[in-house]
Amino acid sequence: MLERRPNNAHLQITHEKDLAKVLKNALKLNEILFLPCGGGDVIAAAREQWNDGSNTLAVAPGVVMTYDRNYLSNDMLRENGIKVIEVPGSELVRGRGGPRCMSMPVWREGI
Repeated sequence: MLERRPNNAHLQITHEKDLAKVLKNALKLNEILFLPCGGGDVIAAAREQWNDGSNTLAVAPGVVMTYDRNYLSNDMLRENGIKVIEVPGSELVRGRGGPRCMSMPVWREGI
């Protein structure tokens, strides 16, 4: 993980291996909780990642959209106070990608 910070007139780039530390710093948080896809179960995690369980779209603070087929990940999100809007995706998932991928614009203006 590379992190860049303004340092007076120069840009400072540092290398940090601890993702939690980088995210807490960037988001100005004291703590951060990672919720593993499939609830941390190795077999369920592989299945639900294949079914785009980690491709979840945040639509508002504490509200996400994800496929209904990832029941362990969805239950874990709910257990952690997140409202989950489930999308039936038996046909959509064939094209690969989940709700987050499908929300990306096809055309973007130049930056």
